[in-house]
Amino acid sequence: MRAEIIAIGDEIAGGQLLDTNTQWLSQRLEELGIGVLFHTTVGDELDPIAQVFRQAVERADVVVATGGLGPTADDLTRQAIAEATGRQLVLSPEALEQIRALFARRKRVMTEQNEQQALFPEGSDAIPNPHGTAPGIAVEVPREATGPAWVFALPGVPAEMKEMWHATVAGRLRRVGAGRGVVRRRAIKCFGAGESHIEAMLPDLIRRGRSPRVGINASQTTIILRITAEGESEEACRAAIEPTERTIHDCLDSLVFGSGDDELEDAVVRLLREHNKTLATAEWGTAGLVAERLGDVAAGEGRYLGGLVVASEAAIKRLLDVPADVIARHSATSAEVAGAMAGACRERFRTDYGLAVSRLPEFDPAALEPKPMFVGWADGSGVRVTSFPHAGHPATLKVLSAKRALNVARLALLEG
Repeated sequence: MRAEIIAIGDEIAGGQLLDTNTQWLSQRLEELGIGVLFHTTVGDELDPIAQVFRQAVERADVVVATGGLGPTADDLTRQAIAEATGRQLVLSPEALEQIRALFARRKRVMTEQNEQQALFPEGSDAIPNPHGTAPGIAVEVPREATGPAWVFALPGVPAEMKEMWHATVAGRLRRVGAGRGVVRRRAIKCFGAGESHIEAMLPDLIRRGRSPRVGINASQTTIILRITAEGESEEACRAAIEPTERTIHDCLDSLVFGSGDDELEDAVVRLLREHNKTLATAEWGTAGLVAERLGDVAAGEGRYLGGLVVASEAAIKRLLDVPADVIARHSATSAEVAGAMAGACRERFRTDYGLAVSRLPEFDPAALEPKPMFVGWADGSGVRVTSFPHAGHPATLKVLSAKRALNVARLALLEG
């Protein structure tokens, strides 16, 4: 079975409201083994909404819509479903009584406009809404070439929508065949190479038509490989995913840092815990991003002991006791300063390791040769500095620099 989700409302189509309902419904449908192929957003106009429903029932077995079931003039979902399926709207006395009872319990006056919420396309069923005035709609739509399509319309209020899904919609879908298959995904997180480079290292895995499917995308400079398997059970999906996951690890080696919700800071703290080591940080160009990420993960564990954030040469001298001649002989963006910061940070906090980011150079998007940024790492054997080209999209450049620093720590810890 394949599904389409329709989000209805000018506020969503116009970008004033973030559509979290569609994301949530996609996850619930996949839990039932129903793959979601389409997300559609449409504003509050009758003809376009009806057109969207007509198109959806032609290409999807399950259609779930949210929004447009209220009592106002721009709530047009019920009329649109009626037009799209060639049915009349009829009054449901049972639904009308439930709406009246709800107003009575809340001691509110019910207007004539609310009565339209008891209108349903002929042959459809009402989906009870215990805590709202808008019952949902469930309708079976016959199709000539294939079996019927199932259309469900739910309110746009997330709490009501979720309650109605669990109480009614999920069960109805299971009764018509959903839930016999399972769709499961596993996300593999990578850092240290670009999206195209990683794809070239996995040429056979990302081809179309492969099972399980492997997709690739970048998110905040992290590369994510998503393995998707369909099977009769979770165990079958897991068995299908595991060989592909092993292949990814074999091909990418240390480029892989985790899976699922892991971030680079999780990997660093995990390695500190495994080796029973401690870390402190000193940052100039990343303005505390590294400390924030590590602190969120390692709170109370005693693995990350703290960090210093500086924004001037005077602060480096005063807080880290970096010799004045180092700064005088080298620029604040230099490898020498990054190394001195890392060593001084380790000594000040008395940790096993020190991690430092020097001041970032000015970013010039037109430069043929981007200036380098430097990350220092200090341990018991001394100090080493890694350089990276200071290039990337300006909106993510600082985040990229923080992640590069975390990755330096991760790779050093992997080396032991």
